[in-house]
Amino acid sequence: MAHGFAPVARESGVRRRLITVAGAVLALAGARATAAGAQDAPSPVAAIPSLDLQRYAGLWHEIARLPNWFQRRCVADVTANYELVDGGIKVVNECRAADSSRVRAEGEARLADRNGPASKLRVRFAPSFLSFLPFVWGDYWVLDLTDDYSAALVGTPDRRYLWILARQPTLDTATYTRLVDTAAREGFDVARLVRSGTP
Repeated sequence: MAHGFAPVARESGVRRRLITVAGAVLALAGARATAAGAQDAPSPVAAIPSLDLQRYAGLWHEIARLPNWFQRRCVADVTANYELVDGGIKVVNECRAADSSRVRAEGEARLADRNGPASKLRVRFAPSFLSFLPFVWGDYWVLDLTDDYSAALVGTPDRRYLWILARQPTLDTATYTRLVDTAAREGFDVARLVRSGTP
């Protein structure tokens, strides 16, 4: 009787070892896939650590942007003006349409976090009576800024929107390249950047 069970015992032992080896292989493959997934996942977008809103306020010219639906009518002379008023920030965006008419949108900006850096803002262009609704506010993060506050890179943490802004209608190649490089490092699709027209 014992001899009759010996082959079965040996087969069970081999099967157990095969299952153990297979489990180890699968576990190793899973660990590698998890590590690869973590490596492939882009790191979070980083805003600059601090921003002087007094210096940032004023008129900015759009130099380039990622295409977006809400600026579809803008063909040239795109500007954004920020004015500090009553503890908040008044925002006026303007541009020229294809028929030479002016397109204007007025809104409001505020700190994304009252205790956070001024480089992370939330902007609203919906009517003020809707300001209590979270979804009417969009992210506005300053991702790079020249020391003299003459050029800035602004984007959103989901990488859907991006703008290159300057105090003048044009921007030198070196500064433009620097801002594009920053955007690329932050994971934005800079190949889709569209230069703003000033015909």
